[in-house]
Amino acid sequence: MTSIGILGAGRVGTTLARTLTEAGHRVTLGRREHGAETGTPPVAGSAVRYADHATTARTADVVINATPGDSTLDRLTALRAELAGKILIDVSNATHDAADGLPGDLCHPGGSLAERLQDALPDTRVVKTLNTMLFMVMTAPGTLATPPTAYLSGNDEQAKQTVTGLLGDLGWQPGWIEDLGDITTARATEAMILVVPHIIRRNGFTPFAVSVAR
Repeated sequence: MTSIGILGAGRVGTTLARTLTEAGHRVTLGRREHGAETGTPPVAGSAVRYADHATTARTADVVINATPGDSTLDRLTALRAELAGKILIDVSNATHDAADGLPGDLCHPGGSLAERLQDALPDTRVVKTLNTMLFMVMTAPGTLATPPTAYLSGNDEQAKQTVTGLLGDLGWQPGWIEDLGDITTARATEAMILVVPHIIRRNGFTPFAVSVAR
C-alpha cells in the first residue's frame, strides 16, 4: 500500500482516486477550497480522504498532479517544501484554450511543463505519464479495442519503477508502457495534445489514446 496524494479534484483526480483506493492504496484528494477536508467523497462509502493542497503533498509518499496544466507551475512551485523528497507524477497538459474551450497552443513550446516542474522542484522526482489519452482511459486501458500506450519520462529510474507499479494497479499491462527516457522526452508527449482537440471535434469524447502500434 502506498500513500498517494492527488492534487486536483476534477474528473481526472477523482477518477484516479477512486481506482487507486480500490487497488488498496491510501489516497488523499487535495482541493484548494478552505475546509475541503470535510467534502463528500467522489464515491459514496469510499475511503478517499480530503485535505488542502499543502497537507495532501506533505503527507503523501507519491503525489499526482491533476491540476489544470496552464496554472500548474505556479501552484506546485508554491509547494516546493511539501514536495521535497516525493515522487511527483504529472498527468497534466499545459495549453491555452482555443475558442471552443478545447486545448489550443502549448504553454511551453520548445520545452515541456514536466521539465519546468523538475527545474523548479529539484528535490522532487518528476515522472510524466498518462497525458496522451482521455481521462477515462487512464483507469480503464483495457476497454479500448487496440492496446493503448502509457509513456514514461523522468530522470530517476527508481521513481519510474514505482510509477510503473502504480500503472499496473490502474490496469496497464507491462507491454503497454513505453519508457522514453529522461524528463526532456516529456516535450514529445506533451506536444501530442495538439492532435487531441481535432479528434474530439470530429468524434466527441469517445475514449481514445495516442499510442504506438506494433
